[in-house]
Amino acid sequence: MTRTPAAATVSLRLPGLAAYGALRMPLALLELPLFVLLPAFYSERFGMELALIGAILFGTRLLDAIADPLIGAAIDRGGSAQYRRWIWFSLVPLALGFSALFFPPLEDALLAPWLALASILTYLSYSCASIAYQAWGAGIGQSDRERAGVTGIRESFGLIGVVLASALLTPSGVPVLVAVFWALSAIAALSLIRAPAAISSGRSGVRTGGLTLRATWASVSDNRSFRWLLAAFVVNGIATAIPATLVLFFVSDVLDAESRVPLFLVSYFLAGALGMPGWVALAGRIGLRNTWLIGMGLAVLAFVWALGLGPGDVAAFWAICVLTGLALGADLAMPPALLAKAIAAHPDSGGREGAYFGLWSLATKLNLAIAAGLALPLLGLMGYVPGQSGQAPLALSLAYAALPSVLKLAAGAVLLAAPLGSIPGKLR
Repeated sequence: MTRTPAAATVSLRLPGLAAYGALRMPLALLELPLFVLLPAFYSERFGMELALIGAILFGTRLLDAIADPLIGAAIDRGGSAQYRRWIWFSLVPLALGFSALFFPPLEDALLAPWLALASILTYLSYSCASIAYQAWGAGIGQSDRERAGVTGIRESFGLIGVVLASALLTPSGVPVLVAVFWALSAIAALSLIRAPAAISSGRSGVRTGGLTLRATWASVSDNRSFRWLLAAFVVNGIATAIPATLVLFFVSDVLDAESRVPLFLVSYFLAGALGMPGWVALAGRIGLRNTWLIGMGLAVLAFVWALGLGPGDVAAFWAICVLTGLALGADLAMPPALLAKAIAAHPDSGGREGAYFGLWSLATKLNLAIAAGLALPLLGLMGYVPGQSGQAPLALSLAYAALPSVLKLAAGAVLLAAPLGSIPGKLR
């Protein structure tokens, strides 16, 4: 099934795209609190041991990651017409789970099971909503410019959500944070009524009845372009996640500017949001792959300067944050747009968008785990101990700036070599 040019013109007007993209703001709003604030919240306010908190969060996140491909396959069985319903039904338990996490019972004996159950509810609901949401977006737009526009406006809303979360990322800000999430979720859920419909990207016409699990995974694994894109996405994702894991250590022990962390983070995400229209316009001119490669190159050129920074170099690091924030726009908008195009170009992809984005979501979560598992032990081997001087800043600078730059270059090489033009519908 294909969309006529007239339908495409109507459905991709800015109000419709904004109605679709607005949901990314509340979804992004809860990401920082879940990963950054939650451990400290339970440790400092309720006295839970960090080891217990870590074990619970690791177990629930692992369960969530494993479930992502299955959630994607389940979403596919309902067809693209069900994306909106999946999101609506997921937002209610998501809001309840997120609220429960930050308003636990006062009895100490209930804290651990409460944290585990509320985390499972929150993570699985988030996965259902986000996978259906991304699969929906993959069916909107046909050209490079249209696909980049869909992902660009969606991720711009996401960056606004992250900036908003950064401003409320304290234990005292939790009540406001939860209230804002409820309000934005309700507004976004209603706005989805005006969002453009997703059009199945495949040519085979396979719909609910033919989507067996075996056939789904056979089709996805057969998509050569997807395999190469996933490899580039994983390597690039690790490169991006390592600085996110180490930024607090770098700012504290190398720059000696811990109080400036909010400035750096807000500048980084705001630059990403402000630069997004430029990346979308560039993708319409030179293609999605070339635009992503340029974004990777800009990130490396800006980031390597962090190797020479030392105590007090606040202005220089702020400039690096702005430049790498601009590059972030390409990292956020181009990969899912390329994936949508790879799905559309594959001759047997009809109705399997959920399966693709379920695996994509799994890879995103594994990137964060791999980054922590790679960077932190490496720092330990290099002799870094938080709060100490000597050779520690050098080791930290190498892990923070040099390692991600090398991985970014490797991801660019994979993307450059990817046979994206070997299937119908050439990918630039």
